[in-house]
Amino acid sequence: MEARARIERLRDELHAHNHRYYVLAEPVISDREFDSLLHELSVLEQAHPEFNDPTSPTQRVGGDLTDKFEKVAHRSPMLSLSNSYSAEEVAQWAERVQAGLPGEEVEFVVELKYDGVAISIWYEKGRLVRALTRGDGTTGEDVRANVATIKTVPLKLNDGAPDSLEIRGEIFFPWPGFESLNESRREAGEPEFANPRNTAAGTLKLQDSAVVATRPLDCMLYNIDAEAMTALAINSHSDAVQAAAMWGFKTPKGRRLEVVKSVKAIMSAVAYWEEAKNQLDYAIDGLVIKVNRYDQQRRLGMTAKSPRWALAYKFETERVSTTLRGVKFQVGRTGAITPVADLNPVHLGGTIVRNASLHNADQIAKLNLCVGNAVLVEKGGEIIPKIVGVDGGDSSSGDLFSKPISFPDVCPECEAPLIRKDGEAQHYCTNSSKCPAQVRGRIHHFISRKAMNVDGLGKETVNQLVNAGLIQDVADLYTLTLEDLLPLERMAQKSADNLLKGLDASKSIDFERVLFGLGIRHVGETVAKNLAKALGHIEAFKTTTVEDLMALEEIGPTVAESVASHFRDPVFLDLVGRLQMSGLRMEVTLQKPMGNALEGEVVVVSGVFETMSRDEAKAAVTNHGGRLVGSISSKTTLVLAGDKMGPSKLKKAENLGVPLMDEAAFLRRIGGQ
Repeated sequence: MEARARIERLRDELHAHNHRYYVLAEPVISDREFDSLLHELSVLEQAHPEFNDPTSPTQRVGGDLTDKFEKVAHRSPMLSLSNSYSAEEVAQWAERVQAGLPGEEVEFVVELKYDGVAISIWYEKGRLVRALTRGDGTTGEDVRANVATIKTVPLKLNDGAPDSLEIRGEIFFPWPGFESLNESRREAGEPEFANPRNTAAGTLKLQDSAVVATRPLDCMLYNIDAEAMTALAINSHSDAVQAAAMWGFKTPKGRRLEVVKSVKAIMSAVAYWEEAKNQLDYAIDGLVIKVNRYDQQRRLGMTAKSPRWALAYKFETERVSTTLRGVKFQVGRTGAITPVADLNPVHLGGTIVRNASLHNADQIAKLNLCVGNAVLVEKGGEIIPKIVGVDGGDSSSGDLFSKPISFPDVCPECEAPLIRKDGEAQHYCTNSSKCPAQVRGRIHHFISRKAMNVDGLGKETVNQLVNAGLIQDVADLYTLTLEDLLPLERMAQKSADNLLKGLDASKSIDFERVLFGLGIRHVGETVAKNLAKALGHIEAFKTTTVEDLMALEEIGPTVAESVASHFRDPVFLDLVGRLQMSGLRMEVTLQKPMGNALEGEVVVVSGVFETMSRDEAKAAVTNHGGRLVGSISSKTTLVLAGDKMGPSKLKKAENLGVPLMDEAAFLRRIGGQ
């Protein structure tokens, strides 16, 4: 069939382009051309669900939901490595290795020790079938749906790969993506993630792979089953890694996988990477040293906890001492007060550090800090430098001019009283509508690239407008005139025209981005998109209850309460009303439905389907007039139930009397079959 041939050809082309772009960093087509091919494939797959393939490039976007991850036994234990921290300990280990291989020449492989999450990935007939976490070392959890969203993990292997293959490696969060994620959380008023390692681990355990797909995880694969490699006449670890690269995997190259023959050469690699690690765009916390030849690994064997043929060399966390010159208290757009340490500049982790986070009042009290103290600062796995203690052990290490740090009782910007809510660590300014810092912060967020993206309007101009009394909230932006702008310093006719044009153009921005731009606490980009899609129009938000919101996909009690409370606030409602009057989009622009077979139905999609993916099932619900929700409640009218539907959902549907519909009946109803 012509459609099937085109689908298979597109899949092969896109797999190859993915590999060239994400693994080899040698793209041969533009992003636009790639997106065009991917779109063509997606359209064809939707038109021909009978050719569904879970390893298709279109499945990278995720969409599978799960109540729990299946536990699967590892084919061989995923053991930890013994640690070392000095050249002497490395030399002692090498002597033990040589003693176990008397008279033999030994090669060592030195690799980076990625600061991430260990993963074991299984392929059958060249297709990704499982991805297991370490778990307890003997049994892991299958997070395949989430790992399949990582673009450096091949869904389908190149020719020449074994029919059955297990390969192990590390999933990690590169610094740029981690910084971008934390920036989004700051803009949404959400707490930042502490470090890339923990964030990668938490991301892999998310129940919605569509959310995982929005986070740019990466994966380096380097440990291949030795028995399988020996059967292919591949006799060493370094040769196996080279073969894995040919099969389509992202593997370490150059000095990131170095074959050496002496302890001196090992320590030379250690010295190199202790300096060069700061040039990487991901975190490492040491090196791994292995005996290269598989036959020698087998003879050396294992202890109960770790292989005798491998050793981890751990870098010490870099820590420096400097003087705490003072503390600045910053006010965020949500009113949260964040203390920031002002330090004597000091070199740390490849950068000059002048400030460090102190988080909140509890952290200051715990460290017993005084201005003038000599303090210890480190980055470790964190991007933002932090003070970990006083150099010398307590605040007495300061000079005679040291003075305790007192947390303010009033806002440093507007002098309104501060409050600390039960169960929260941060203090908040109570003057939400008038505090200049909060006003500026909310407007900065509203005009940001991921929200309204207003051309011609930057933070400096916003500050100028606020200080001049021309704007007090985001709705005031749309009342500005040339007469208002031209008297401002450094505001010429062209700049003023561009600003007004940018504001006018922003009126065509999609509703989901308007909703994100409103700055509702805990509502980030993904949550805003889900809310906009589910409720459709700003008017629906004004009458929706906390219980209604919690029934939606990916909406928990904290987000639900935050959204509901905002839409009960008369000041916020007035702001929304003025934005509506200014012509901003306040409803989702819907595609014309394919039919109305599900009109009036409130549908939950659960389980696995034979002829369509979960995303396709959800699209079919909305395309035929149904309203999609994430959890079963008394308002649910129908559950589209596939295989492996969670027992808790099944029981809840039975208790509430919500009818179940299987895949065949669903397709008949919408006219699919």
